[in-house]
Amino acid sequence: MRLLPEPPAQAELVVIGGGIVGASTAFFASRAGIPTLLLESRLAVCTHTTAVAAGGYRLQLEHREELDLVRRTVALLERFAEETGQSVHDPDIRRRGYLWLTTDGSRVDAQRRLVERQRTWGVDGVELLTGDEARGRWPWLSEDVASARFRQQDGLVDPRRITMGLLEGCSAGVVVGCEVRGFRVEGGRLAGLDTSMGAVGCGAAVIACGPLSGRVAGLAGIALPVEPVRRQRVVVWNEPAIPADAPMTIDEDTTAHWRPAGGGAYLLYPDPAERAAEPLDQVPADPAFALRLLDPRSPVSVARTAPFWGEAFWRNTAQWAVQAGQYTMTPDQRPLIGPTEIDGLHVNTGYSGHGVMAGPAGSELLASILAGGAGDNPFRLDRTFSAAAQAF
Repeated sequence: MRLLPEPPAQAELVVIGGGIVGASTAFFASRAGIPTLLLESRLAVCTHTTAVAAGGYRLQLEHREELDLVRRTVALLERFAEETGQSVHDPDIRRRGYLWLTTDGSRVDAQRRLVERQRTWGVDGVELLTGDEARGRWPWLSEDVASARFRQQDGLVDPRRITMGLLEGCSAGVVVGCEVRGFRVEGGRLAGLDTSMGAVGCGAAVIACGPLSGRVAGLAGIALPVEPVRRQRVVVWNEPAIPADAPMTIDEDTTAHWRPAGGGAYLLYPDPAERAAEPLDQVPADPAFALRLLDPRSPVSVARTAPFWGEAFWRNTAQWAVQAGQYTMTPDQRPLIGPTEIDGLHVNTGYSGHGVMAGPAGSELLASILAGGAGDNPFRLDRTFSAAAQAF
């Protein structure tokens, strides 16, 4: 990564944000031959929302629109060293699969219909399993599991390593601790930025700072249709009962899910009671959130489908901590990619929880737009939005 002590007085393209989407934007813009400068307001890149992501990728999507993006991202990750031209950072792909479970017999048919729909989209390898078939593969599953869907080719990655590899593999200069405080617009066109380290003249910029994107766009008088929503992650360690080879395991009835990580596990739950909030540089975590997922008496406990979690809770020797970030939600839960009404100012944000698996390919799309490419862009800002069901 090419760290600079301060930004230059002039840049061709400035990318605002140093998470996985900002890094991907800088990577693909640089590869398209656009000299790029990346600014991160925090003292290190990849320390905000990307750092607390679940770290998974899947083609088992509920909607067709993002499938092409995720496929392209997966292709990038599978050839990461070749694509980035570096071998310092590896995405740590583990094809453990995504396992979706239901204990509700009335949902079995809905699972079947979704699997059939995914197959019509060209998603291969998705299996529909009975409860007994699932327990035959994963003996730690509850007897209450009635049905499951599984795709072995889906899996786990390390978002931090991906971010660092993209920055290592591109020519963009990176400045940390540099906050964008305003935009200079002349005749309807972007002329530069005002930052905490001085003015930077530029003809193009991309706002790619996740939940802070709406706030930053507001400095230019642009109202983005995004809302930050808190999402929390429980990190559990020192618990030998966690099967290290388990897939990403999702309780489809509650959406609580968990995955092995670093000798322990991450536990997540996109609580529908969480309301949109102000974008925050430091997102407070609620320690009680851990008990909601670990206590088997909780209606959203991960022990509902994997009883060993309840046994671990009562044994009470594991350690845990709660971390928090913010999803950047749009009305239709699709990203915002492309130009704004200010000539030269673009956005790449609003991935609604899918930034790790869709953000790199979305950034490739934006780079093609920056380089003068046209073509269809279903994620443009002026599209018609329709409400979507809550995703994770």
